Amino acid sequence: MKMDGMNHSGHDQSAGMKMDGMKTPNYTHALTMEKMAMGQDVSGVDHSKHSHDMSSMKVDLDSIEIPMDMNPTLPQISVPKKEGPQIDMRATGAKYRLDDPGVGLRNNGRKVLTYADLRNLYPTRHEPQPTKELVLHLTGNMERYMWSIDGITFDEAPPLQFNFGERIRITFINDTMMNHPMHLHGVWSELETGDENHIPRKHTVIVQPGAKISYRVTMNARGDWAYHCHMLYHMMGMFRRVQIR
Repeated sequence: MKMDGMNHSGHDQSAGMKMDGMKTPNYTHALTMEKMAMGQDVSGVDHSKHSHDMSSMKVDLDSIEIPMDMNPTLPQISVPKKEGPQIDMRATGAKYRLDDPGVGLRNNGRKVLTYADLRNLYPTRHEPQPTKELVLHLTGNMERYMWSIDGITFDEAPPLQFNFGERIRITFINDTMMNHPMHLHGVWSELETGDENHIPRKHTVIVQPGAKISYRVTMNARGDWAYHCHMLYHMMGMFRRVQIR
């Protein structure tokens, strides 16, 4: 999905995804589709109601103990951020939860593989270390069904610009209550699991609710690339253009 032209003037936003009015008429249907995608029971969903009380919902950030962050401090890449009604929650104290199978898969009597079980078949210790870090918050407002990165939607965001060949760490913090499978096109995402010699490679990295996760990227493919959440109903907001020059 290389994006040399990136002309979005012809995007059809009629399917409940228009952002400038801050309102999505098909919220219930979109939420139901997401639940189906995550394997949740949707048989009792009432499609006649389009408002949802979020007051009783909160993210349990302390359900899984992780002793400490595995990453040393690196110089931070500056990106624009915006506060406002498009953000209705924050995951303060977000933790790595690589061994958490996720909602609906915990303690179900079966062995569930997690990111902590992934290992590269080939040694990776010789790979260079990242020299700087890009921290991005996945943000949203569940009641209005609005999605963004650092409070900014795609149409407002400048491109993320990188030099060809540089190696960086990308850290996502999920401030929302939904999974977000994030995909950076054109280059590999190398998941940091704490095992320097067997770092697994992935195309898409799932960021769990109220959690953080990090991976390394070598910017070795020149061009303009898409970077987005793979949930269709999130993509208009959780989308960035990446330029490697």
